[in-house]
Amino acid sequence: MTSSGVILVLNGPNLNLLGSREPAVYGTSTLTDIEALCAETATANGFTVRCVQSNHEGVLLDEIHAARESASGIVINAGAYSHTSVALRDALASVGLPTVEVHISNVHAREDFRHFSYLSAVSDAVIVGAGINGYRLAVEQLATIVRR
Repeated sequence: MTSSGVILVLNGPNLNLLGSREPAVYGTSTLTDIEALCAETATANGFTVRCVQSNHEGVLLDEIHAARESASGIVINAGAYSHTSVALRDALASVGLPTVEVHISNVHAREDFRHFSYLSAVSDAVIVGAGINGYRLAVEQLATIVRR
């Protein structure tokens, strides 16, 4: 594992629409707001962040693979891919980096298909339902894990 001091923050499909997408579920904060919150939290904890959002599973996979050489850990909100992607699960397991999974909404209070995540079993922590504050908690938790 590298100790680069960089936290990779990955956001999956539809998260580029935050702020206008289903505000009753996801709030009115934008992806830019989340990225700024992650950067501020990382700096306060002695890290930097690299934020990537993609609607394409392969791009997320490539970012996870590249993180093996360039990041200390991963914060991931894979969106709907959390519930469908064995490939993302396997990539996270393969790179061996500390990982915190985050979801803005409480997925357990939503549709049944959202109750299971392939990523949770290979994540060091899972944060759900805390709104965008979940990203702050995720970065703080990842910083704690990396320092151990």
